[in-house]
Amino acid sequence: MSEQPTRNNFRQKSPTQRFLSILGLAMFAFYFTLGMVIIFWDNFPITIDPTYKKLFGILLIVYSFMRFARLWQNNFRNN
Repeated sequence: MSEQPTRNNFRQKSPTQRFLSILGLAMFAFYFTLGMVIIFWDNFPITIDPTYKKLFGILLIVYSFMRFARLWQNNFRNN
């Protein structure tokens, strides 16, 4: 008898799904980096109160992790 592969739940992603996964990771990195830049850039070109600048940066970082969690749930969890 032939043996079943050890990875029964492994499925190959279609090129579209793979592209969307990579795009999702790129958007996570973009929002995270943008949040960090807004928080730590001293000579930010837009005049804004430092408290609001930090709050907006933190909001972007939290949003990036929410996107990553959704990406992980949809693409990388074991079924």
